Amino acid sequence: MQRAITLAQKAEQQGEVPVGALLVKEGVCVGEGWNQPILRHDPSAHAEINALRDAGQAAENYRLIETTLYVTLEPCVMCMGAIANARIKRLVFGASDPARGAAGSILSLSNAAFLNHHVETEGGVLADECGELLKLFFAKKRRK
Repeated sequence: MQRAITLAQKAEQQGEVPVGALLVKEGVCVGEGWNQPILRHDPSAHAEINALRDAGQAAENYRLIETTLYVTLEPCVMCMGAIANARIKRLVFGASDPARGAAGSILSLSNAAFLNHHVETEGGVLADECGELLKLFFAKKRRK
């Protein structure tokens, strides 16, 4: 999760909402990403999606089985759909997202009956540190 926090800080340096993600398989990082929808002019360029794209390109496969995704903020609906489609085994996130979180906060897509793949989910890992990044970022935005 520390690496995901570093990636979130990279997003913030680029003027993006500070969210970072990395995908790990057998203890090795196979993909990473950070929020870049503004920079890329792409509404789907969330940290999770960018990490999945990075890993998929490296593996030359859209199925990323037996992997764990670490992300600083609970994924949204779009990202949870991509996580399920990629067959991610485990999701570990930091801060919960009570407004848009789809891994337990407002929806629980990690084990939805209509999906053919379920994702083991653990939230709250370094939640205070991950949440503080977001709070400070939005506090600075409001001051401007």
